[in-house]
Amino acid sequence: MMRGGLIVLATVCVFGVLGPAFGSVMFGIWVAVATLDPKTAAAGLLLLAWLAAALLLVIFVVPPQVASILLGLFVGVGAWEWSRLAGITSVPRQAMFVSGCVLVGLVAITLSRQGALPLLQWADVVVWVAGLFWMVRFPVPIPRAFAVGSGLLVLPLGWLFLTILLTQWGALWVLFLFAVTAGADVGAFFTGRAFGRHKLAPAVSPGKTWEGVAGGLVCAGVVGLAAAAWFDLPAVPAVLVAAGIAAFSIIGDLTVSMLKRDVGLKDSGSIFPGHGGVLDRIDSLLAAIPLFLIGFGGMLVP
Repeated sequence: MMRGGLIVLATVCVFGVLGPAFGSVMFGIWVAVATLDPKTAAAGLLLLAWLAAALLLVIFVVPPQVASILLGLFVGVGAWEWSRLAGITSVPRQAMFVSGCVLVGLVAITLSRQGALPLLQWADVVVWVAGLFWMVRFPVPIPRAFAVGSGLLVLPLGWLFLTILLTQWGALWVLFLFAVTAGADVGAFFTGRAFGRHKLAPAVSPGKTWEGVAGGLVCAGVVGLAAAAWFDLPAVPAVLVAAGIAAFSIIGDLTVSMLKRDVGLKDSGSIFPGHGGVLDRIDSLLAAIPLFLIGFGGMLVP
């Protein structure tokens, strides 16, 4: 039984570590072919590989308090990019937006220590549901209040929830979160490429299909089943929660894509050559983490 559990953990860890990297490799190959610029794609892949290694170092080696600061800096870059998606183009106003995210983060920390963490988690979920509402209506112009307000909430809350997951739940739970979102991403990519016929949201992301969504949910469910065996969770609820998290990760990806299209941007940034910016890497994660804490947190409560 113990040996089987170790095999399951190894599967989760390998999928969690290699899943994003493998997805990035496939995306890089696609970029190289589509843009006829393999040097740019290769440079982006190399940078992403170093980033993945650094992320694992932060999660497993660096003290949690230091890791929280480093993750905050990473999310801060994402906040700078989000300001552009919200139509903020001047540097002083972009700096004000980032400062606003920091302020919201400080308030969220205070509220979480006063027992309001569940309220913050559900507030985050509501923001992403609102993104789904505007996605259905797109290409109707996105209200600037939503573009600004959603960023001011989901970015600092995403950092707070990730910090809580790392410091209170442990590094393996962070790896599990990555594995679920990676499973959704990789499963959707390959299933969509092989069987995709029906467009999911053509005005937002023409390449995504309902078949791809189904494949992503199934792959995430498999990761949930493996994690249930390792963390001693009930199997069926774990699979259903993992699939729900995968669905929200797709909503996160599409919401950011919608904001980019609304302001005429292809990528959120250019920090990763050929692969966009920080938000292009963490949009799915930001939407997944509140539901992750709600779903699996409920299973862990005696």
